[in-house]
Amino acid sequence: MASLVWKLLALATVTAAQATNTNLRTTFPTATSTTNLAAVRTIAAGQSFDGGNLQWDRGPSTCNGQSEGGEKDAVFILQHGATLSNVIIGPNNGEGVHCKGACTLNNVWWTDVCEDAATFRQTGASDISYVNGGGARNADDKVFQHNGAGTVIVSNFFASNVGKLYRSCGNCGTQYARRSEFRNVKVEKTKVVAGVNGNLGDRTAVRNSCLLGGAGDCWRYDGNNSGNEPVKVGSGPDGVVCVTEGIRTSGC
Repeated sequence: MASLVWKLLALATVTAAQATNTNLRTTFPTATSTTNLAAVRTIAAGQSFDGGNLQWDRGPSTCNGQSEGGEKDAVFILQHGATLSNVIIGPNNGEGVHCKGACTLNNVWWTDVCEDAATFRQTGASDISYVNGGGARNADDKVFQHNGAGTVIVSNFFASNVGKLYRSCGNCGTQYARRSEFRNVKVEKTKVVAGVNGNLGDRTAVRNSCLLGGAGDCWRYDGNNSGNEPVKVGSGPDGVVCVTEGIRTSGC
């Protein structure tokens, strides 16, 4: 009997993994229920959490607009190597997801972004975080904030009514030469896919993606570590800081 139970549990785990849809989709899912967390939930290093395609929120906490928050305002904190899958982040939070190291987000949706949907704080130059599938809407400023080192790769993601899909921190006290790549993303009612600091060695690529309504592919900034507002110095691909290929602006 014990052997049968373990086999059934193993089959259920495989089935759940196969059910994770990381294809590009443009319809936001509707959750059947919401879990309100009294405090941020931490996913340990190397561990995985499957949210069951339900909505996850933060108890009485509410969004304070673009006021800078921190980990305490997040719904999930992911330690290095953690994976978060099949989660709908509700509107009742300040920060969404914080990745304290390289992380993977599979089929994660943000229904109403507050300050940031996800913040990447990995420390190693070789660390890579992945966003596979999912989507975000209603972000006054940015969806993905890259404060740490390494690379962020976003694939098959949908964004609607946001400022920037991604921003490499323009004025963090500690700066890095960051890398980012966007593959088969679709944005609408959006200003730009990526904002990066060319003077600090940032590099980004936008490939095979759909940019509707005049959305830009890349804005280039002169970043700093003094806390001052970074200066925008250019836009569009330059073949070095920003590379693009396969960009569509209609019919997609």
